[in-house]
Order: sequence, then C-alpha cells, then structure tokens
Amino acid sequence: MGQVLRVLTTGSEIWPPQAKFLPENMPDLTDKVIIVTGGNAGIGFVACKYLLLKGATVYLACRSQKKAEEAIAKLKVLTRSDKAHFIQCNLADLPSIKKCAEEFMKKESQLHILFNSAGVMVCPVDQLTKQGYDMQFGTNVLGHAYLTMLLIPTLIATAKACPEGTVRVVTTSSNLHLGAPTGGFDYRTLKDSEYRTKQLTPMIAYSGSKWGNVLFANELARRYGQYGIISSSLNPGLIRTELFRYAEGIGAWAAYAFGMEVDPLGAVTMLYAGTAPEVAEQNGGYYVPWARKSTPRADTKDEAAGKRLWEYIEGEVKGL
Repeated sequence: MGQVLRVLTTGSEIWPPQAKFLPENMPDLTDKVIIVTGGNAGIGFVACKYLLLKGATVYLACRSQKKAEEAIAKLKVLTRSDKAHFIQCNLADLPSIKKCAEEFMKKESQLHILFNSAGVMVCPVDQLTKQGYDMQFGTNVLGHAYLTMLLIPTLIATAKACPEGTVRVVTTSSNLHLGAPTGGFDYRTLKDSEYRTKQLTPMIAYSGSKWGNVLFANELARRYGQYGIISSSLNPGLIRTELFRYAEGIGAWAAYAFGMEVDPLGAVTMLYAGTAPEVAEQNGGYYVPWARKSTPRADTKDEAAGKRLWEYIEGEVKGL
C-alpha cells in the first residue's frame, strides 16, 4: 500500500494537464514496419489502431492466435487497413520469443519501431515463466529485452537506410517504478526459490519489473544510440485496462476511480515516444501522461546497474 500511496503523490501523472499531442498529430507512417507486443488488447490495441490509420504495417506480437485474429478483424473494420498481421510471441517463454524474431525477419527486412508494450501486473508470486523466472520480471523485463536484442541487427540495418532518429524502441514502464526497492530488484528473487517466495510480494515484483524496464531502455540507448536506435521508456498513465485484473485494495480502487478510458489517451504517450520528431533529440528519454518529457527515478540512470542487467540477460539467453 505504501508504494501505491507514494505513486499517488505524483499528481500530474495521475491527473495530467490537457494533452498537446494526440494520435492524429503523428506523421505519416506509410512504408513503416512496426511491432507492438500485446497489440490484441488494451493500450496495445489502441496504439495499433492509430498506427494503421497513419498507414503503417503493424505486427501484433501476441501469445494467443485466436485473440490476435479477433483483434485484427476489429482493426480492419475500424481502420479499413489490411496491414495488420499476427506474429506469435509468448513473452513468458524464451524459445517462443526467439521463434517470433526469426519469423518476423523472414517476412520483413526492416523494422522501424518496436513497441514493448505488453505486460503483466501484480500476478500471484507463485506464477513463473516457462523457464522458471518470476512471471513479472520474466515477461515485463527479460522477455522484452530478449526480443529487443534479437531484433537489434534489423533495427540497425533499418536505421542506416532511414532518416536519423526515426528508428525507435519504446518500452512501457509505469510510475510504480518509483516504489521499487532500493536497487530496483534483488537478483536472488528473479528465479524460483524459497528465498524468493519469502522476499517477494506481487507489488514488489511489479514495481521492480517496471524499474527494470526503464533501466533496460536507458542501457539500450547508451549501447546503440550511436547506431541510430532511439530508445525511450514511459508511464502510459492510469488507464482502465485488464492489466489490473489481479489488483486488489487501494490499487484496484484507484485504477477504476481515477483511471482514464483507454482510447485515445491510453496510447498517446507511447505513440508520442515512437513517432514525434523531437524525441529523436532525447535518446534515453522518459515520458509521462500525456506525451510529456519527465525524469525517472535517479538509479535507473546508473550505468553500473544498466550494465549488470544487460549482462545478466545476455547470460540467461546464451545458447538458446
């Protein structure tokens, strides 16, 4: 509860000023190829809608083919575009992520924007990924980081052929990253163990994963900014989505009492980070509702912490 109350004090993120950027302000995206993880529902679905309306080719990277196909059918009605495609990706299963990247690269030679937007929130501590990682770390951080790493060669190749600053990786975090423990997370809790179950609560695991999202995005900017990749992270705002299905108490109450409808504002900040020209000048930027540059928790900028996370992930996926 203390973490939630702390975050509720970030008033301008809970009750933001009127948006100065809306989806219609995006540039034309014809000939752009984009991946949206979790594009079948919630904020990801709304983002896909507006990206399609601007002419993009959009891949919905989702676990469920049935849900993705249903979403694509709805998107076709809403946008009259036939440029939405399904690509299977279970972010809680590392081989599935590798297969997703391989399948994408068979279909496309370019990738202009990767939206790491899927996620799980405050799910029970006993839930683990296929490889035995904490579900929230494994899905929100490790899964997205591995997908990003696999696609880096394609992103670099695309950046070489495109206007400077237009190739981007946008990672969804949360203002709940502010409530993460000191150091973000304890590496001893990332895999199943007796120690982990004693130390973790669903909210500690979630806030730590959102801290990890910002840390990874900043490290990506440091490592690959010189190759033309613009990496940013964001808090999308307090939006009513099914992400809150496990939330209880004051967290659930806040989401439904103060949360905004998902369309259009839920996707505004991520679309801004992915497409606004001025973002190209702010590699490693952090954005808050609605489409405003802000400052994340100071330790997400720590280079040693970023290096440790990157190298940890590289070690975990080595040999897959």
